Amino acid sequence: MPPIVVSLPPIASSPATNDTSSSSSLSSNPNCHGFFYGALLIVPSVVFVGFLAYHARKNLKKLYHGRSHVMISYYAIVWIVSLLNLAWCLLQGWQCSPGKETAWNFLSLFTTTGLLCLEISLVVFLLQGHYINCLEALSRTFLVTGGIVGVDLLLKAVYVFGFGVPLFVDVGVTSQVKWTLWSIHTMALLGVYGFILFVRFSKWREELPPRPSFYRYIIVMFVCTSVELVSCLFAGFGAGLGIWLYNILVLCYHSLYLPFLYVTFLADFFKEEDFLLDNAYYSEMKDAGFFDADWD
Repeated sequence: MPPIVVSLPPIASSPATNDTSSSSSLSSNPNCHGFFYGALLIVPSVVFVGFLAYHARKNLKKLYHGRSHVMISYYAIVWIVSLLNLAWCLLQGWQCSPGKETAWNFLSLFTTTGLLCLEISLVVFLLQGHYINCLEALSRTFLVTGGIVGVDLLLKAVYVFGFGVPLFVDVGVTSQVKWTLWSIHTMALLGVYGFILFVRFSKWREELPPRPSFYRYIIVMFVCTSVELVSCLFAGFGAGLGIWLYNILVLCYHSLYLPFLYVTFLADFFKEEDFLLDNAYYSEMKDAGFFDADWD
């Protein structure tokens, strides 16, 4: 008598099991950096935007009375880029949210473009020296910066939206094209900063602006860009250390670069205005005889 075979229907997995597996896969998604990474990004950005808002009224008055087209332009750009950067920090979860990839790429594209615009325009403007007037220097600066940033924006958009290269998403070591493109981008910036440092210690150093803060800024950016290049190269070869180091640099760049730029260049302008204003008040009070009793 042949054996009786009883076929049983397949046991469907319970919804609880599916929910557990999906939640575990989401939590293990390398695109999600976690709470502490997000906090280290958000807190400095919120503090800096709050600082700008707190001093906005006073700074706008100084800009209005000073009528410096250069400072007005850079102050406006800092405000715009700071708000973009704050949105970028607050919306980190879009990286690992289904359906948000396009929005995240657009936000990252405009945020990085704004930061790059500040980097390039600052260097271009200061390298022109004091041989031309401010309006001419400002127009040349935005012309050169607009051309460079426009090409950079176009290339990134083509690679991200045309070829699907995840430039702004953490994909570990699976995309060598991403790390190759970032390495080329970093090499270009490193070449600019390195050239300025070379000229600084050469016989052509008189052509550069005589501002110590400018060279401190260049040295800091040269060191950071060098480390970023090393991290991109390591990540391109599949080293986890390179990805970890790159993420740390991205964290520092988005949380500290704007305050560093403000303190290095813009803060001096407003402090000088305060100093001159205090001297004017002191001179008026002295002429009015308020300090005559001190000499009696």
